Amino acid sequence: MKLELIATATFGLEAVVKREIEHLGYKILKSEDAKITFLGDERAIVRSNLWLRCADRVLLKMGEFTALEFEDLFQQTKALAWEEWIPIDGKFTVNATSVKSKLHSVPACQSIVKKAIVEKLRETYAVETFEETGAEYTVKATILKDRVTITIDTSGAGLHKRGYRVRDVAAPVKETLAAAMVQLSFWRSGRLMLDPCCGSGTIAIEAAMAGRNIAPGLSRKFASEGWEAVPQTLWKEERKAAFEAIDYDAEVRIEASDIDKRAVEAARENAIEAGVDDCITFRIDDVANYKVRENSGIIIMNPPYGERIGEKDQIEAIYAAIARICKEDPTWSLFLITTDKDFEKKAMGRPADRRRKLYNGRLETCYYQYHGRKPEKK
Repeated sequence: MKLELIATATFGLEAVVKREIEHLGYKILKSEDAKITFLGDERAIVRSNLWLRCADRVLLKMGEFTALEFEDLFQQTKALAWEEWIPIDGKFTVNATSVKSKLHSVPACQSIVKKAIVEKLRETYAVETFEETGAEYTVKATILKDRVTITIDTSGAGLHKRGYRVRDVAAPVKETLAAAMVQLSFWRSGRLMLDPCCGSGTIAIEAAMAGRNIAPGLSRKFASEGWEAVPQTLWKEERKAAFEAIDYDAEVRIEASDIDKRAVEAARENAIEAGVDDCITFRIDDVANYKVRENSGIIIMNPPYGERIGEKDQIEAIYAAIARICKEDPTWSLFLITTDKDFEKKAMGRPADRRRKLYNGRLETCYYQYHGRKPEKK
């Protein structure tokens, strides 16, 4: 069955998610702010949930139409093929958003969409009430400028919840953002990677998983795993293929450190849970102590942003240390995310080769990218 699927993404990561979808072999239909629409089938639901590292969710697009009145919303929602997805015992909830639309009452929109689905299923199954004891289906009605998009969430919990985070620290970077930072750096196995402010280890772990080609969703469950319309055989086949695709022989060299002992302990436990602890060297250390030992290393980091009292001096010391590393060996590259708009001037003394606006939670940040020069051939 040909399906339209939507991969939602954090603002600024649309191009990264688009490349991931294309790499999986699916045709992009449309790329918009915070979402990529692509063509797939039931297997695409499984594969995209298992493999997309930077997307937030994978949604099944049920339909799209214009609605100026509540009756339009009811009738066009009812006309969609709900019986193809929601069985007689299906448990479903409806969420809605409305922006710059005539149908601006969100509670009313949710109620009408729910009523329309119930009416369609009553006619299909010839019953008056539903037990709703089966699999869960979360329906979303997004109304923007009177244009309604109806979807069902195939993921369940957000895709950033990989399942390996057993211990946390303050202000962790989300897994999907960390994976995107690694992808945007174009780091590859065989090259030394350094994260000198590792916190709970997310950036290092995401890099290691990518380096070993470990599917990010391999150790978790998804809402659509319980759907009758997505055969269990597809999940078994794709999980088996994902396990077989892991490259245990990849030369993954990552060093992760932090001055906080508890952070390093948490990072090590999370790496063990993710199955990549053997390719990450963790240590309690100050980045000021780092000694450059080889060419063409790469630093990917999420330093403190100075939101708390007493962090200013610490941040300035971190900036000075990484600037020293890049100056000592110009073949090193630096990829750093921060809210600090003056980072280029006060830390590096030169503009970044590239910069990208990204959101870390609700914080607007900039991802500064400094590309090291190629080492001279001997």
